[in-house]
Amino acid sequence: MKVQLLVSEWCVPCRSAEQIWRDVAGERTIAFEVLDVGQPEGRAVVSALGVRTVPSTVIDGELRHVGVPTRGEALEFVAAAPPRAAASPQYVGLTFEPTSAWAISAAAVYLAIAGAALVFGGGIAGDATWRAAALHVFGLGFAGFLVFGFGEHLLPRFTARPIRMGALAWWQQGLLHLGVVALVAGFLFDIKALALAGGAAAWVALAIFTGRLWPMLQSRSQ
Repeated sequence: MKVQLLVSEWCVPCRSAEQIWRDVAGERTIAFEVLDVGQPEGRAVVSALGVRTVPSTVIDGELRHVGVPTRGEALEFVAAAPPRAAASPQYVGLTFEPTSAWAISAAAVYLAIAGAALVFGGGIAGDATWRAAALHVFGLGFAGFLVFGFGEHLLPRFTARPIRMGALAWWQQGLLHLGVVALVAGFLFDIKALALAGGAAAWVALAIFTGRLWPMLQSRSQ
């Protein structure tokens, strides 16, 4: 059973409808998809069904509800779907997943640290002994977490395909944090083994992220 929720960035009630359907999708085995009517996939559904307002709920290609459904109504619409037994790939919508929000917050913190290091290190032309460590704070800390946060939030929306969330997303962030700290400490104290371990942890984090993205980029969810 496939449930498509048509939304728009400017639609405030859409966020409430999305939260209700996310809760239901966590309990029932349905393919839940959030489609922005400003994107090609959303416009195609709007054109095919003659949808005139958002939020609107489409189930298996049929317009079933306009507006924000109650939790009871949503459960009734998918009553035939069996209970969900395990975590699975999911579509993202208008709101940030907790992992995306944490990743972007971490990116902001790393940017502040790297910026301060640049200032106190003499600016762009400076030659502080810890300059290499500061560059890794920016390159892996800021850039890495920014890619994690926006990548898992935006790519599923642009491709209209789900991405696997859950524990993998948290492991990915934890390993990158560990990698950044170990790399920085290794460069600061000239401990090559520690820097190498940090690089390895960061590589594993990036590999996990690639593994989460790959199915989404290769095949459309059925």
